[in-house]
Amino acid sequence: MNITKSLKTAAVVSSLALTTVFLSGCGGVSDAQMKELNDLRASVKSLEAQANSLKDERATLEKKVEEQNRKLAECEKQKEETRANLEKLPK
Repeated sequence: MNITKSLKTAAVVSSLALTTVFLSGCGGVSDAQMKELNDLRASVKSLEAQANSLKDERATLEKKVEEQNRKLAECEKQKEETRANLEKLPK
């Protein structure tokens, strides 16, 4: 029982050691990769700013459409009232 336990422990420790060595050997970012990453970050920031600007513009346009629809509804109401009043006039 103790031998099995010690073998499992040794296997886990050696696995961790090999993983650490492997990952540390593969680590490292080149200057080109760092520049590309920074360029991508700048691009994302620019696109987010553009998206926010477009959202603001959309909200403004939606308010204008809502105002126009309100005015149109008011005109329709006046039109119906005028029709009703014209029908009441003697012929």
